[in-house]
Amino acid sequence: MVGFAYLLGSVPTGFILGYLAGVDVRREGSGNVGATNVARVAGKWLGLLTLLGDAAKGFVPVFIALRMDLGAALTGLVALAAFLGHLYPLFLKFQGGKGVATALGALLALAPAATGVLLLVFLIVALATRIVSLASIVAAGITPLAIWLLAYPIPWVGITLLMALMIIWRHRENIQRLRAGAEPRFNL
Repeated sequence: MVGFAYLLGSVPTGFILGYLAGVDVRREGSGNVGATNVARVAGKWLGLLTLLGDAAKGFVPVFIALRMDLGAALTGLVALAAFLGHLYPLFLKFQGGKGVATALGALLALAPAATGVLLLVFLIVALATRIVSLASIVAAGITPLAIWLLAYPIPWVGITLLMALMIIWRHRENIQRLRAGAEPRFNL
């Protein structure tokens, strides 16, 4: 199940949709294969499809693992594997996205109540600042706390802490631009 989750996570949704639209998203905009960059360089509809596809990559294997009753630790590893597949995809020479949407999908299956809280936080920050990266960083940063406070299994706290740290690390260039006041705003 962990291998399946990694392979599914490795499917480069944004790259495929960009390619079909005639754009190599790795060479345009921020160079990221995620939904925000796809929306900027290939159109908002393709960005939305990328978001849904990347979230599905996290949701599907975790949903299956939960239905198989694999236990908290193994189910958490399935979520982590899908996430790592997106970050380090086999199909793009291990050069993937930042993992926010795939983590969202995995969390939606794993911890729906916490995901609702995190989506609310993301939306408040995104609407207030129009900076998607900042909203992603803030939501990622509070994820382990939300998992812990809502009494989800302890292995999931550890898994989400690792995911949060990796998301924040993948946003390090965004953090530098935020500090310089140069991070682009997203037009809704």
